[in-house]
Amino acid sequence: MDFKDLYERLRLPFREDKELRQSLCNIIGFYPNDISYYKTALTHKSSGQRNEKGKPLHNERLEFLGDALLDAVVGHIVFDHFEGKREGFLTNTRSKLVSRESLGKLADEMGLTDLIKSSGQARAHNSYMAGNAFEALVGAIYLDQGYAAVMRFMKKRILEQMVNIDKVAYKEVNFKSKLLEWTQKNRVSLEYELQKQGKDTQGSPVFSYQVMIEGVKGGSGEGFSKKEAQQLASKDTLERLRREPQFIDAIFQAKSNRTKMEEEPLMAAPNLEAEKTDFIIQKQSSADWYSEFSENGKESAEKKSAEKKKSGRPTEKRTEKKKPAEKTSTEKPADNAQTDDFDLSDITHNPVEQDREDIIAAAEAAAYTEENR
Repeated sequence: MDFKDLYERLRLPFREDKELRQSLCNIIGFYPNDISYYKTALTHKSSGQRNEKGKPLHNERLEFLGDALLDAVVGHIVFDHFEGKREGFLTNTRSKLVSRESLGKLADEMGLTDLIKSSGQARAHNSYMAGNAFEALVGAIYLDQGYAAVMRFMKKRILEQMVNIDKVAYKEVNFKSKLLEWTQKNRVSLEYELQKQGKDTQGSPVFSYQVMIEGVKGGSGEGFSKKEAQQLASKDTLERLRREPQFIDAIFQAKSNRTKMEEEPLMAAPNLEAEKTDFIIQKQSSADWYSEFSENGKESAEKKSAEKKKSGRPTEKRTEKKKPAEKTSTEKPADNAQTDDFDLSDITHNPVEQDREDIIAAAEAAAYTEENR
């Protein structure tokens, strides 16, 4: 290798950096200090590039950082610009300004898309590549020159020279949100049915959605993400609502049929009494209980049953006279009194409660009487 070849090889990176610096200055309005941040910001993962350590080199980390910075910076600018506006208005305006679609258009308009390093296939089928590169560029500006530089870039270079912030704020771009608002006001059902999910001939994901309002087919849309496909389907549906009166008539006819069915009376509730189950055992008399569970009663019942079978008629109830109890020298039975195993005459219930002192006094009196006998 001669000196001339070595000079050209060493001069080539410097020449490329010089051209990149000039291109970036035309875009962001100043020369970068550390060009490496900007090189990473403009490298898509499809390029297959690697750093000195052999790890993949791409802009996804800077994209994450730039996304957070854009929310803060653009939110601050919108807050100052629209004094007195409510939170919902400010949030919607910021969302429109920092959406992938808006950032992608800005990247194309500024010439940033031409500086992105990627495979040709990815560039043709990734609709968000330019917007992601714009976010990564904001992250690179922050790491290179700080937050103030990001604020200056977005306020002076973007929102004052390239974007009419008032026009963006009052323009409806969220078609799905607009359609949802219309269906809620008119109390009609809205569904997004996935019609197709797959990949195109280049291997990029493709989604297709169909809008259904009260079961009536609305617009359809196809895109490289579910969100994009639903937005396109919503836009198509809104356009049909504006230009096709018969489409609106079909929706409200379907709603009328649905609500009419919902208002029809239901079947009468079943009668629970008809299905009541007798699960409580019938109460037995004390005589039946005694005759069933006492041995004497059991024997008596068996005898009665046998006599009934022989005579063919129910047996008469017989009463047996009990022998009088033997007299003792100390006890005198009352006249015509009979002893009974279940005689409860000695158990009394006194409804008047006695206190402890009365009970003790009665016990002492009884003891004193016993001693004097």
